Amino acid sequence: MQFINPTKGRMNLEQLCDDIIEFVNEDENSEYKLIIGTDSQSSSKVCFVTAIIIYRKGKGARYYYRRFFSKKMNSLRQRIVMEATYSLDVANQIYEIISKKGYDYMDIEIHLDVGENGKTRDILKEVVNMVAGCGFLPHVKPDAYGASKVADKYSKYAI
Repeated sequence: MQFINPTKGRMNLEQLCDDIIEFVNEDENSEYKLIIGTDSQSSSKVCFVTAIIIYRKGKGARYYYRRFFSKKMNSLRQRIVMEATYSLDVANQIYEIISKKGYDYMDIEIHLDVGENGKTRDILKEVVNMVAGCGFLPHVKPDAYGASKVADKYSKYAI
C-alpha cells in the first residue's frame, strides 16, 4: 500500500509511520492528533482517497494520501460504508506498526464524511458506531476535516 506525501513523495506504510514518529520526536512536548479519513467521488467509477494527518496542535501538520479507484457503486450508503471501512483498515495497520515501535499511546481519530445535515444523516449513527466499535475515535462533519478537506481535495482532483 503506497501513500504520497506532497514533500517527500511515495512511501509505504512502514516508511509513513517512521515519518510520523520522526515528526513527533522533533517536538516531544507538543500534543498530537493522528487522523485518518477517506472521501470518494463518483463518476463512471469511484475515486477513493484515504488521508493520514499527523497534527501538531498549534504548530502545523504533515499529511499523506492514497488514491485508488473502484467500480461504480449503486448507493451513497455503500460508498460511505466503504469509506469508513478503508479508513479502519489503514488505522488498524498503522496502529499495529506504531505499537511495535512504542507509540501505542497515540489515539487515532477516524474522520467520517457524514453529518447531521444532508444526504448522509441517515447513516451517520451506523458508521460512527462501526468506528467506535473498532476502538477508534469517530469524528463527523463539521469536525471531520481529515475526510471533508484533505481527502476531498485529492478525490476531486482525480475525477
